[in-house]
Amino acid sequence: MAETVIEVENLSKLYRLGTVGTGSFRQDVQRWWTTAILRKEDPFFTLSGAEDASESKQFLWALQNISFEVKQGEALGIIGSNGSGKSTLLKIISRIVRPTSGHVRGNGKVSSLLEVGTGFHQELSGRENIYLSGYILGMRKDEVKTKFDEIVAFSGIERFIDTPVKRYSSGMYVRLAFAVAAHLEPDILIVDEVLAVGDADFQKKCLGKMRDVSQSEGRTILFVSHSMQAVNNLCDKALWLNKGKLKEYGEVTSIVGKYITGVQQYKLKQSWSKPEEAPGNEHVRIKSVELVPHLLDVNAPLDIRTPLTVKFELWNMTDDVLLSAGLHLFTYGGECIFDAPSPATQCDKGVVKGECTVPGNFLNDGSYYFSLIILKNTSVSLFYYEECLSFDLEDYRENIQWYGKWWGAVRPKLPFRLEQTELVLQ
Repeated sequence: MAETVIEVENLSKLYRLGTVGTGSFRQDVQRWWTTAILRKEDPFFTLSGAEDASESKQFLWALQNISFEVKQGEALGIIGSNGSGKSTLLKIISRIVRPTSGHVRGNGKVSSLLEVGTGFHQELSGRENIYLSGYILGMRKDEVKTKFDEIVAFSGIERFIDTPVKRYSSGMYVRLAFAVAAHLEPDILIVDEVLAVGDADFQKKCLGKMRDVSQSEGRTILFVSHSMQAVNNLCDKALWLNKGKLKEYGEVTSIVGKYITGVQQYKLKQSWSKPEEAPGNEHVRIKSVELVPHLLDVNAPLDIRTPLTVKFELWNMTDDVLLSAGLHLFTYGGECIFDAPSPATQCDKGVVKGECTVPGNFLNDGSYYFSLIILKNTSVSLFYYEECLSFDLEDYRENIQWYGKWWGAVRPKLPFRLEQTELVLQ
């Protein structure tokens, strides 16, 4: 059984807004002595004075009674909207911020990457900062030296390794910072949403490295991201925070699905009566867009067997123009499932209709949205209506004993034959 490396018990963090210190030098010294030296409760800022903090403008609960544990080798994704307490939780686990109440127990060396260039000294070069970070993690010079070339190669900034980091761009910063954090062999790697600074190739590289660190080397990762696709691909479990409280904790695909369902608003139909009120521009404006499920019972849920027809109408503002449309289907995790183009049609001013059907037994269960693009001459974008329709497909299984998650973005019913051709004679 895997060892527990992080245990969080009834963790809370309460901030008092608009006040720094107690207002008295004598009381500030007394407060420091009581909390930092004697390790007792803050005498000037106690929970008893903030029982109604949720209703008071003076107090703010950043975290409230959070409890969970992480096993060795697990990758935990921490998700939630902005202001839900994700970064505060990571800072407490990293021992940057002290909790108001509760405990965090950890086992092993922790490397945190919470902001771009965390722990770097501006005046030192990239080379010197690599060694400095290694010393902070408790590594010897020869241990850092064995990893040095690998760190520099991963970061991709070989030409600038002897340049002071104050001259680095934000992208160079995060490249070197992540390379150092991931290669200096911490037992626990904590990564906030800083990877959003890097380009797409580097983000993919980072996720691959974190996956290797977790699965191959048995190290623990705490990962905060707004990319549900990245969380799904990297993590084993997920923790969903909502306004400082623990909303859900468990297996990653289940928690991410619940989170997406909780934050999205499904749109099956939109329409406008006047062009000037409709989305669009001087070229085209959307008159209506609708998702029509092919159901025998209108109250039945949409599941993977349900064919779906997308119908749309638009006002074309230009005479004699070659128009075409494209439907882009995405998961709410960010994956593009398909890009379906229409035939190009010569059109004059007026209303143009379009229709496209997605067959049943094609998509997997999950949450999706359509975006609609209108093109001129099959190459010039006139208008892109992002997330114009959204929907959820439920699972359905008949005569199947497998109850785990069905892999893949699509789930087509393909011609598939299995037969026995020979018998083994006894």
